[in-house]
Amino acid sequence: MQKLIIQGPAKINGTIQISGSKNASLPILISTILSKGSCVISNVPNLRDTKFLVSILNNLGCKINFKNNFLAIHNSSIAKKIADYEYVRQMRASIIILGPVIARYSSFKIALPGGCAIGNRSIDLHLEALKKMGVQIKISKGYVVATRKYSKLNSINHRFSKISVGATQHIIMASCLAKGTTILKNCAIEPEVIDLVTFLNKCGAKISLNKRTFKIIGQDNLNLANYDVIPDRIEAGSYILATMATQGKLILKNLIIDHLKEPIKLFKKMGLKVKKISDNEFEFKCGVINPISIINTREYPGFPTDLQAQLISIFLKNGKKSKIRENIFENRFIHIPELRRFGANISLKNNTVEVNKVKELNGAEVMATDLRGSFSLIIAAMLSKGQSIINRIYHLDRGYEDFDLKLNKCGVNIKRKK
Repeated sequence: MQKLIIQGPAKINGTIQISGSKNASLPILISTILSKGSCVISNVPNLRDTKFLVSILNNLGCKINFKNNFLAIHNSSIAKKIADYEYVRQMRASIIILGPVIARYSSFKIALPGGCAIGNRSIDLHLEALKKMGVQIKISKGYVVATRKYSKLNSINHRFSKISVGATQHIIMASCLAKGTTILKNCAIEPEVIDLVTFLNKCGAKISLNKRTFKIIGQDNLNLANYDVIPDRIEAGSYILATMATQGKLILKNLIIDHLKEPIKLFKKMGLKVKKISDNEFEFKCGVINPISIINTREYPGFPTDLQAQLISIFLKNGKKSKIRENIFENRFIHIPELRRFGANISLKNNTVEVNKVKELNGAEVMATDLRGSFSLIIAAMLSKGQSIINRIYHLDRGYEDFDLKLNKCGVNIKRKK
């Protein structure tokens, strides 16, 4: 199993090309099941999760090639009507395969998903809506067994009991081939959701948005179309926070800065300086970080939960005292014990973390616990004196393409070791 060796302290100084969005690429790839024909999807990040999903879909009978950030979809037809546990156990996003398959085919069986252990991310929101659409659902021996009752899925007028990115994407896809017009309320409107909708509309779907309500007019068929995935805003936000923590200077290329509007507004209050070079290229630099009394994670367009762990790390040696409240997931603090190994002064009460600045952090051996929490350990290691070792870095490879190479080019002494 690979690990990271980081020699600190380190300061970021250089240029990084932001990769395509993982959280947009996965549902877009899954949605190709709905359509006929072939296409090429570009700007797809070369990640562990992407490769897993390609293997899942190919195992089901699709014909997909993935090379040099391009996905070539030769055939999206499903021949096998079961997604085995061995293929889906490590990827939570795999559950949203169910909707597109059951929209196009009469039955499907899929293992309950895996993924990051960061709280109760129940699939009940997904299954409740599918049942209303005319899908008979049974949970048996760790599998979701689904059967479509009618020749087509029913359209529905449905309000999600809570905002969920995965459930929104899932039911939008299922609705594309349903009979009639579906109305979905209280939906997630993250850029990754909008990117999926843009792709589906390009394939012939009829989807419109008004605030948090999607209207989907069901179609008889969709046809695949070439598409370019949006850049990864969470990857960009992670590198910006690492730059702020180390008081460095960084140029990001392939960035849609509007996707980080609220975080950037907060970061500027904390001391970040932003300079526009071109429409998709920006320079970021930071000196002394100002403390923030309380920061709340919120659904988009609020501060993203996927940047919470990295934000905590930048306050370890900066800003005196700051508080971060997690409002999306109830157990997204499993990185806190690992950060304390560096000498961090962090207290946790209910869903709120208080970070008190310390004068010095020391290198430590730690364990990556989940995807985003793992990047917080990289930031802590960059702030620490001496060598740090981060184990179980497969978590990082799920969401950050070539992160070690990108950081190394920016002056960070980081390397992989088996």
